[in-house]
Amino acid sequence: MSLQGSLFEEPDAGNAIHLKNGELAYYPCFFKPAESDVYYQTLLDTIDWKQESMNMYGKQMLFPRLMAWYGDAATSYSFSGNTFEPRPWTAALQEIRDRITNVAQTSFNSVLLNLYRSGSDSMGWHADDEPELGPRPVIASVNFGASRRFLLRYKNDHHLKHEILLEHGSLLVMKGTLQQYWEHQVPKTNRQISGRINLTFRFIHP
Repeated sequence: MSLQGSLFEEPDAGNAIHLKNGELAYYPCFFKPAESDVYYQTLLDTIDWKQESMNMYGKQMLFPRLMAWYGDAATSYSFSGNTFEPRPWTAALQEIRDRITNVAQTSFNSVLLNLYRSGSDSMGWHADDEPELGPRPVIASVNFGASRRFLLRYKNDHHLKHEILLEHGSLLVMKGTLQQYWEHQVPKTNRQISGRINLTFRFIHP
């Protein structure tokens, strides 16, 4: 699969966001609308989506979204009491990864995909601070489908907040000490919205 021909244009310059003890860069139109539509449908059809469960207060609860983990061999990832073994890269995932590498100024060996089927699907407050990600991880978040609110709050002062509307075809790069000092979530919404696919590219340290 390749969208590098007539659909491809240079991405927008992006917006730097400087937070207390954290850095982000947001590119609202990194992927153009036509290619974003193709990527959304391709990922929806070809990714091995599953609804995993987690242990909360002694009970097994389903994650309120579908998930998948892809990457290089030996890039297993553990969170919420689960260890995910990578499935091999698809052509579309490799292509998206290669497109964002120069902008993120780092390499990625894995990607976590989340499928939000409707406004009822969500992700709770958390930080991507697992040991295998290293002390200052660079995480590149790619979004296709419905726009969703992305909320951040400072871990030691919940009055300190920031919000970004992640749009179709956008790229958000999180870096520096952001994961150490901030946590983030994608809340539910009562609005009638279509599905959304989010990809967070990471580097898993051996």
